[in-house]
Amino acid sequence: MTLEELRARCEEVRREWAQASASAHDPEALEALRVRFLGRKGALATAFDSLRTLPAEARAAAGKLLNALKDEIAAALEARRAEVEREALQARLAGERYDLTLPGTWRPLGRLHPLTQVRREIEEIFLRLGFDVASGPEVETDYYNFEALAIGADHPARDEWDSFYIAEGLLLRTHTSPVQIRVMKSQPPPVRIICPGRCYRRDNPDATHSPVFHQIELLWVEKGLTFAHLKWILREFVTAFFGPGYEMRISADFFPFTEPSAQVHIRKPPGAWLEIMGAGMVDPAVLTEVGCDPEEVTGFAFGLGVERMAMLRWGIEDIRLFYQNDIRFLSQF
Repeated sequence: MTLEELRARCEEVRREWAQASASAHDPEALEALRVRFLGRKGALATAFDSLRTLPAEARAAAGKLLNALKDEIAAALEARRAEVEREALQARLAGERYDLTLPGTWRPLGRLHPLTQVRREIEEIFLRLGFDVASGPEVETDYYNFEALAIGADHPARDEWDSFYIAEGLLLRTHTSPVQIRVMKSQPPPVRIICPGRCYRRDNPDATHSPVFHQIELLWVEKGLTFAHLKWILREFVTAFFGPGYEMRISADFFPFTEPSAQVHIRKPPGAWLEIMGAGMVDPAVLTEVGCDPEEVTGFAFGLGVERMAMLRWGIEDIRLFYQNDIRFLSQF
């Protein structure tokens, strides 16, 4: 090979590089180009091997010519690599670009369970009337759940509280009335509390019964309280919770821990009467049990079911709907 032939070969390699690099658009293609032109068996390596066939006086010029071509292709390769990376970045950014004119993706918002909504609303009504919220354990002793409330071991009313006993003398509370006993034993009158919480009874689940349910009970113990005060509190609650236009009536009933006892009914004329709660004056025996003198103080109490209030408010006819976690049902409230 002569020096002129080597120059012609270099021009040929330069043209091949220009053509091949123009069609390389990814890192794999660029690596193939590097191997083809700059690799150990590439086009330039083959050209360097041909130096030995040149006359000695021409080798220096030929080496300079090949080294210049090698540097030119190496620089062009790096420039092309940077260009390919820039093209890849632009393509990725174009694919990730947000179109701010499109509507946003709708995501459902969480909300309070309807029973929680009703419980909080009832609590707020009585907080405005000056009552405090009290709580107690869900696992109760037989004493607080029954004995202190004048429901002895042989009392026939126990049949109405078919209980979940978990040990001798321990049971899941059947109502929130034990909280009233605990509070009255821990502080002297006046006592103005409401007691919200879960209760448990051996009821077979059906449209109106559940073995787990929620109650809110109210207790007010102070000097000079009468049944008239109870009626006033009941009227305030009915108006605040159900709204104006409702009538209320009270009929006689029996509860072991109140005397006299009553059932409270409401209606919006000309609708039917609906029972909403039991109420009554605290039995003197209960006051004596907690260390209060029934000759000095009197009190009244009532208890209502949170599920019952929710069913009346929204016209729900099956209590089991509250416990099935059906989003279609719960999302309506």
